[in-house]
Amino acid sequence: MNFELVGRRCGTIILITTMLVLFMPGFCPAKYDYIDISNPFLRKIPIAVPHFKSMSASGNEQKISENGSQLLSETLEFTGFFKIMDHASFLEDTRKAGIIESQINFLNWTGIGAELLITGGILIKDGVIEIELRLFDTFKNRLLIGKRYKGQQADLRQIIRKFCGAVIYEFTGKRGIFESKIAFESTGPGNKDIFICDFDGYNARQITHTKSITLSPAWSYDGKWIAYTDYKNGNPDLYIKHLTEKRGFVVALKGVNISPAWIPGKFALAATFSFSGDPEIYMLTGTGKIIKRLTRQWGIDVSPSFSPDGHKMAFVSQRSGTPQIYIKHLDNEQVERVTFEGQYNTTPSWSPAGDKIAYSSLGDGHFDIYVVNIKDKQPLRLTCEAGDNESPAWSPDGTLIVFGSTREGKARIYVMTSFGTDQRRLLALPGEQTNPKWSSNITNN
Repeated sequence: MNFELVGRRCGTIILITTMLVLFMPGFCPAKYDYIDISNPFLRKIPIAVPHFKSMSASGNEQKISENGSQLLSETLEFTGFFKIMDHASFLEDTRKAGIIESQINFLNWTGIGAELLITGGILIKDGVIEIELRLFDTFKNRLLIGKRYKGQQADLRQIIRKFCGAVIYEFTGKRGIFESKIAFESTGPGNKDIFICDFDGYNARQITHTKSITLSPAWSYDGKWIAYTDYKNGNPDLYIKHLTEKRGFVVALKGVNISPAWIPGKFALAATFSFSGDPEIYMLTGTGKIIKRLTRQWGIDVSPSFSPDGHKMAFVSQRSGTPQIYIKHLDNEQVERVTFEGQYNTTPSWSPAGDKIAYSSLGDGHFDIYVVNIKDKQPLRLTCEAGDNESPAWSPDGTLIVFGSTREGKARIYVMTSFGTDQRRLLALPGEQTNPKWSSNITNN
């Protein structure tokens, strides 16, 4: 906890070009209101994803076809919006069936309860892969999305993610999570370092190698920078590191330099410094120069988190005697208390919609994740009786929350929907993994 502190590059840049958008004649690409992401009782949409069709029937092509359809199923299932239909329930041999509308018997799919169908065809020639992917509404016998992608075989995962992004946008009007990443702490190297992985836990890589204690990763709004606290010189100093260029900045003031958080849309951030006495929150430029002091109250003020518009800051303060969540309105300097239940509330994370704050609260000897509505201040508990659950962070579309948990003994990274359902482990590496932070959608790291 912050209070205790006080007292292979992600694949090659995708080489895919969307070659063709295939809508049926007369089809109007209006967004379908299938998914209400604000509904806590969301019904998952049954979707069938048969093996993609190998256009040349070569062994390598057939293998990639199977891998591609499985990857697409896993990627869509990760969102929590879809129920993937079991292949054993299919009524036809999908390896022989057609993949375009005129060749599809939609009754074979509605008959097993599939409301959506994705078909795919793959052709590999001279090491180049071409994939056609189509999404159908089986009850309306209608093509919703049709796309063709071209790239190297190694780009298969990126192609699938790109199509899944188009599917999510069709149903929600949001970009989804498929171009986002997660930073976290891991003790796998023998000390605590910062790692980064893709949104689904794939391609985890170490980005700090200081052989000391490295904590509290924070993403810049564009995903190009990470700020964190490092003890490599014996003091908790603040580091600001560019992820693809060998440059950065260090803030090494007297005392602690901790809990960084970037301001949305700006090359600026906030952090807690104690050079003046009590740990207080300051605003600073992306190069580490202090702009102004944001909190002026006795006791500890840490863990800033900014509203999406950057006009308000949630933070943790002991000013009432115990750690609680507060909001400071940066325009008029007013401060309001948000949490009133629980004796130890910390690690606030502001939702992308700006209406809620997720945080960790201590009760009955364990930490659990809560979400509080900013208007009515009513908390909703999302985890229960599953070890300690801490450090929540929202996905860029606000549909998922990543967090750390000890429910399996060792601390691991987990993900759940924003309503607490579908809780599952994201990844397991050597050592323990804690304090995850979700980036915005980024394509350049």
